[in-house]
Amino acid sequence: MSEIEEFEAKAKRYFGKNVTDRDRAIFEGAISLGAAYHQFVGTPISKDAKVGSMLEKAIEKTISLQPYIKSVEVKIDLSKLKKGSHPYDYSEVSGRNLQIKLVSKYRKSRVYMGMSFVSELDFPLMFIEKIEEED
Repeated sequence: MSEIEEFEAKAKRYFGKNVTDRDRAIFEGAISLGAAYHQFVGTPISKDAKVGSMLEKAIEKTISLQPYIKSVEVKIDLSKLKKGSHPYDYSEVSGRNLQIKLVSKYRKSRVYMGMSFVSELDFPLMFIEKIEEED
């Protein structure tokens, strides 16, 4: 057994016996979406596209460190930021201007998930787009 397999065998003991690989893929993706939202909402940001791009990349890189995350795409809608009128007046990342897409994969289960602000709900919704099972 490889070191990675040994480590995973130890971790798996903490999950219920009826937890499927699909459940784990969903769990890992959901943890990562929640972490991204709660870690970065409130981060100061400006309308400067360079700053926005750097922050998007930083969020992508840090969330991709989570176990079983295969890809992360982050967009911050700078057009939704207010323009500061004085040095103490800045914008921040919020659920209204943050969009995240990610793919998690655990064994043969791949889950495509996202988060974006849904106007009709007036809420930044986290959701599953699709689930694929490999043969």
